Amino acid sequence: MTDCENLGDCPDSRVEKLYEYLDGALSHDDIVEIKNHLESCPECTEEHDLERLIRTVVKRSCREVAPETLKAGILARISEIKTTEHSSPAVQ
Repeated sequence: MTDCENLGDCPDSRVEKLYEYLDGALSHDDIVEIKNHLESCPECTEEHDLERLIRTVVKRSCREVAPETLKAGILARISEIKTTEHSSPAVQ
């Protein structure tokens, strides 16, 4: 049995350190502590792996680029709306 029967039993401070660990924001001693804990706690390891997966997907989606045809279509529509607004008589 681990000290984290389920993730809810893991102290908030340890869970917070897990996120800091993934951010690379811990001291050497804290890194060693988290690594040792992850080796013995499947629940925290699962949380760690899930958070890493989420971060990977978010990073990947931020690098995706919209197709040029989509960009051109949006810009054309914006231009069309602006032209329509400027050519319409003002409503009193």
